[in-house]
Amino acid sequence: MPRPSSASPLLSLPGAVPAEAPDEGVAAHYGDLFREQRALADGTGFVDLSHRGVVTVTGAERLSWLHLLLTQHVSDLPPGQATEALILSAHGHIEHAVSLVDDGETTWMHTEPGNQEALIAYLESMKFFYRAEVADRTDEIAVVHLPAGSIAEVPGNAVVRETAHGRDLFLPRADLESFAADHGPAIGVLALEALRVEAHRPRLGLETDHRTIPHELGWIGTAVHLQKGCYRGQETVARVHNLGKPPRRLVFLHLDGSEVHLPPHGTPVRLASDGEEGRQLGFVTTSARHHELGPIALALVKRNVPVDAPLMAGSTAAAQEVVVEP
Repeated sequence: MPRPSSASPLLSLPGAVPAEAPDEGVAAHYGDLFREQRALADGTGFVDLSHRGVVTVTGAERLSWLHLLLTQHVSDLPPGQATEALILSAHGHIEHAVSLVDDGETTWMHTEPGNQEALIAYLESMKFFYRAEVADRTDEIAVVHLPAGSIAEVPGNAVVRETAHGRDLFLPRADLESFAADHGPAIGVLALEALRVEAHRPRLGLETDHRTIPHELGWIGTAVHLQKGCYRGQETVARVHNLGKPPRRLVFLHLDGSEVHLPPHGTPVRLASDGEEGRQLGFVTTSARHHELGPIALALVKRNVPVDAPLMAGSTAAAQEVVVEP
């Protein structure tokens, strides 16, 4: 099991409410969830992601070596260019997901909280004679997220990973409190999760289970490069892409706003016409309350579920939007 995260010092900020699994160790919110979401959408504030695992790879052959292991094309990755990648099992199932950037000397990756130990163990087992050194930097480096549109000044000692969704900073953990004092307001992970669900972006361990393949979540193209050389699980990726369809697909759900409680991760999804006793066709992966859309969710359902069929997430009525085409 992943080791638990240590608590962030920013949990001492006014109004901080600790997050629950899988985000223990940082704040869920600081007292006003919708205000925090609106701030993120407007490009202000920051999100403390210091509970995430940080792994670095150094050495002259780091990128050519990682290229053999990851689903993404990274052998010629330019310094400063952000990307994301997966590590698959031999059968093509997703085992790891990493967000990475190279600064010209070091490849920086962050991954799900506590997942860095298993990731490092796999990388070390595949190193052989390559000139590459893997290190767990979680205890000294914290990840902080600045939203898209933020004009906040980045500290000179931070490594920046910039994407369309914002900037992830790899910041010395010792500087976390001073960064918060200069870059507030602090925003909790629930606000970031609501915007992630709105953007249909999958997350390892929530949208995935032990048999998830990348095609089911729309990770082809963003985290999986279809024209690169061999990597573990590539045969499954190529076969499904060229000859078939994935058995399941990610959908976005608009949930009935009259319900008090959100359906938690794992809640069965069924056809509304079959009722709560009908055959399970999938499950809720993440649910959230959005400042404009109301209660929303992502779910993984069987590919042949009609795209216009009203659904039920547990006892909650749900209208679906297509994320991954059937």
